[in-house]
Amino acid sequence: MSIVVTGATGQLGRLTVEALLRRGIPAAEIIATGRDTTGIKDLAERGVTVRRADFTDPAGLTAAFAGADRLLLVSASIPVHERVANHRRVIDAATAAGVSLLAYTSTTHADTATTVIGATHGETEQYLRERDIPSVLLRNGWYLENYTGRLPQILQNGTLVGAAGHGRISAASRADYAEAAAAVLAGEGHTGAVYELGGDESFTLTELAAAISTTTGKHITYTDLPVTELARALTAAGLPADMAEVLADADLGLSRGEMHTDTGDLHRLIGHPPTTLTQALTTTPH
Repeated sequence: MSIVVTGATGQLGRLTVEALLRRGIPAAEIIATGRDTTGIKDLAERGVTVRRADFTDPAGLTAAFAGADRLLLVSASIPVHERVANHRRVIDAATAAGVSLLAYTSTTHADTATTVIGATHGETEQYLRERDIPSVLLRNGWYLENYTGRLPQILQNGTLVGAAGHGRISAASRADYAEAAAAVLAGEGHTGAVYELGGDESFTLTELAAAISTTTGKHITYTDLPVTELARALTAAGLPADMAEVLADADLGLSRGEMHTDTGDLHRLIGHPPTTLTQALTTTPH
């Protein structure tokens, strides 16, 4: 069995390769791909096959996926407006390679999501159905790292800003989602499945601010802003305007419950409770 992991030069892809190795998949049966493979030369030294794969290069994708049996399509991040076209090229190349299973890292409730990000996932899922390729949808919820990565800034400002209202978020760590992907790629019986993945415990951003306060000993408040004001605040903080608008729009989706799931799918796939908010905050330097 040959397993291809796209985006292995990124965080989720790299973690998935590591999770496959921990599950006992021989290194020689794993193909780690990325646009710039410099950062994964160490995987090659451990016996993993490393190949260049650029989502904008159809011929290169065909070569990178040669001999593939199973493939993980780690969704492209930016630019958002090119995301679906990139995904389609990967799916076409995987189809040409004759893969027996394509796992796609989508987002929770992609079939009904109203956000810009959610819509791109929904379009990709639709294309998978149109191509009729054996697939499994890994609808990943929000990353805990989306918040722990901002902890220094939050502590400096004394406030967490957002536009999520009272929306509940079922977040888990990247490592949890990577472990779930590895379980599907290395296992059997997942073809056609749709997994809504998220942490066992959900929280609002008000509860997140309280948890940060408890963990760090510094009082943090949550300030809920209109979406347009949040986008302006993110732009003022240094983000490009288009990215600020996408992230503010994502918070609007949070307010509608689009990042909340209570299926328990993630727990079942990885065989243990996902990382909790408290665990993530406790292990994050501050």
